[in-house]
Amino acid sequence: MAGKVAERKAALRAKLIDLAEEQIAAEGLSSLRARELAKQAGCATGAIYTHFADLDALVLEVNGRTFRRLGAAVAASVRDQQGDPVQRLITMSHAYLHFAADQPMLWRALFDVQMSAEGPVPQWYMDALGNLFSHIAEPLAEVFPEMDARALDLMTRGLFSSVHGIVLLGLEQRISAVPLPQIEEMIAQILSRVGHSTEK
Repeated sequence: MAGKVAERKAALRAKLIDLAEEQIAAEGLSSLRARELAKQAGCATGAIYTHFADLDALVLEVNGRTFRRLGAAVAASVRDQQGDPVQRLITMSHAYLHFAADQPMLWRALFDVQMSAEGPVPQWYMDALGNLFSHIAEPLAEVFPEMDARALDLMTRGLFSSVHGIVLLGLEQRISAVPLPQIEEMIAQILSRVGHSTEK
């Protein structure tokens, strides 16, 4: 009996995550409502909070999935690519752009959910984010072999923030953005300068 109860609880938890992901993907993070989610799942609204502390905790689960898929897409883009580390950075950045363009609402939810690195963020979530950063850090370490771990981490986060900003402005068509077909070129132009000052 206990086993069947645990199975039902696990099934409901997975269903809630699936439904939340579908809702966010379709209409964005701000559209997620506990009452509507419970109705779709066929459970009481209170049942959501037996599995998640609040809706932000549920969104973290969705975002964890998204980060893992994003990391896999970035890694796959350079799986068979060898040689120039800067070109690998450009290729990965283009993969990031295409992921964001293909899944804009889920991508935006990665950065819109209320949390901070000092808060109660699950370790598995930080691991998923760290995995994404590790793909960036590897070629950067080749470009800047003299950097210690702390400096490399800062460079990785800075480069990610730069590419993210270009993608965000480009996809939202802000005043400073270029049309979507030119975002790849903009990223390539900027990243091609990485390590340029170290050349002799």
